[in-house]
Amino acid sequence: MSMSVDPGNITAMKHGLDISPAGEWGRPDEIAELSTLAEDHGWDGVFCEDYLAFPGGLPTYDVWVTLGLVAQATTRLTIGTMVTPLPARHPATLAVQVASVAAVSGGRLVLGVGSGDPEGDPAIGAGSRGERLDAGLEVVRKACPDVPVWVGGALTRPAPRARALRWDGACLYRVPPPAWEDLTPDDVADLRADAGRRPGEAPYVVAVGGRERRGDLAAERRYVASLADAGADWWHEYVPPRLDRAEARRRIVAGPVRA
Repeated sequence: MSMSVDPGNITAMKHGLDISPAGEWGRPDEIAELSTLAEDHGWDGVFCEDYLAFPGGLPTYDVWVTLGLVAQATTRLTIGTMVTPLPARHPATLAVQVASVAAVSGGRLVLGVGSGDPEGDPAIGAGSRGERLDAGLEVVRKACPDVPVWVGGALTRPAPRARALRWDGACLYRVPPPAWEDLTPDDVADLRADAGRRPGEAPYVVAVGGRERRGDLAAERRYVASLADAGADWWHEYVPPRLDRAEARRRIVAGPVRA
């Protein structure tokens, strides 16, 4: 599919900062302070990874305490998880956490969910992660009907893609980590087309990204422009906890890549 860039779409696309409450600068109060920097330097949202124990043995902090502080420290940012492995969480407990942060944030919360990785999060256990994810989502939706749910997972697998289209948005990747392959503009356009045929009136959200910025900034700008033209609503950039504090702050203050 060959596309020309629509400047209107580029203007409309939002830019999210993906960050982790883990590592040397990952304490909830520090993430809240970094989120104020993000708000002041052009980011539209801050989204936190949700781990009980961050891979690699880094110190790990509670994502809901973190998001509560972020909500109080900021005024306009969209905030959320990217993503919560719902099969490893008690749905009723999660519902209370979601409702609490949604209230504190004034309705700025998004719940990103996925089926999780048993190797990365032993609490997930065995059995059908997809079935538990679906059942847990129903519990959360009944308690928190106004909180948008974005579904992650591998776009190349039928079940995550279909599940994402049943909810409020998609935050899908192309191949499972630790490998990484960017969604293409055609992927975005196909999701947008299929979402247009879903029941309901709420706008559907397509969020793309979740990796570090590539070194070739010109290529990155072209890629982000192509996503906007294809109908993506968000581009997310990851600032990983392995960075030292000064470098993390530098990347946040630099602001997002805008086409």
